[in-house]
Amino acid sequence: MEIRAKREEMVPSLMKVSGIVERRQTLPILGNLLVSAGEGRVRLTGTDLEVEVETEFAADVEVGGDVTIPARKLMDICRALPEAAEIVLKAEQDRATLRAGRGRFAFATLPSKGFPVMDVASGSQRVELGQGRLKHLITKTAFAMAHQDVRYYLNGLLFSRKGDEIIAVATDGHRLARASASLAGEGGGGDLEVILPRKTVLELGRLLAGTEDTCVLEISERAVRVDMGDTVLTSKLVDGRYPDYERVIPRGGQVLAVAGREDLRQALGRTAILSSEKYKGVTLDFEAGLLRCLAHNPEEEEAEEELSVEYDGEKTAIGFNVGYLIDALNVVDQGEVEIWLKDSNSSAVLRGRGVEGETFVVMPMRL
Repeated sequence: MEIRAKREEMVPSLMKVSGIVERRQTLPILGNLLVSAGEGRVRLTGTDLEVEVETEFAADVEVGGDVTIPARKLMDICRALPEAAEIVLKAEQDRATLRAGRGRFAFATLPSKGFPVMDVASGSQRVELGQGRLKHLITKTAFAMAHQDVRYYLNGLLFSRKGDEIIAVATDGHRLARASASLAGEGGGGDLEVILPRKTVLELGRLLAGTEDTCVLEISERAVRVDMGDTVLTSKLVDGRYPDYERVIPRGGQVLAVAGREDLRQALGRTAILSSEKYKGVTLDFEAGLLRCLAHNPEEEEAEEELSVEYDGEKTAIGFNVGYLIDALNVVDQGEVEIWLKDSNSSAVLRGRGVEGETFVVMPMRL
């Protein structure tokens, strides 16, 4: 194999696939990228056996072929080259050589026939939607996924289709984020419900463009493939049953408060400085037209912030993990946020003012 490519074409593609390659591997070949050249295009593939990313870029292919090259080393060298560099990559037998300007770099390679390739079973369901909409769903919910929870199904994101609506849900048992978008008649097939692994969700958030360019999801019982044009992600699914999240969202009998999103976020950030380092708790004290954010710590230090809000309910004080509140506020796009309250022992619901397609639930804590 021998190719000639521009650095500005090759590096972005390397960045897309290198992120999936773990630094520590059980199999040596999983530390390599599969490089396949032919007909003016070079395809790069990286995998960790759970998630696979493929992408391609334009190049002058003088000799076609396949080879696997150490991912991190290839990536680091190409990124360190001058911006206008022309790269010549040549592989033969068990060695690959990269030349750029006066530089020459030689790599040990492994045979491409030993590189694992993932597949999606036939008969899978197909969903089409704009990349921007899928990225929006992930951005709105991914922060609430659990991390290394023994309830393995919480270490991922629920992705479901009900009629012409796509729904994404994430929870770690202390908070929940739900976002939805309309398919507007795109894609066929019936209802479905799958759990995407945490790593898959984070990679999709990184790879998806914020545009309405279409992406195609092929979903089977055990795997999903997301085709984003020149980049394709394939992943195993989490084998488990997601909890009934609708039961977690409080319904009825709530009182509405409306606050400026940025004012509230900054007030919480300042108050959190003097909260307990272990529990990070703050108390939200509501009364007519006013919200107080209160915090204290074992050193008997205290913080109090006041801000004007739209609220005409009864005086209510409720404690929360301040980090959970700030995470939810960070993904609200509107200038004002709605806070729905029932009582001091019930979860609160947050959403951008007037937005029906997003719901953020935070459980209370005793302070």
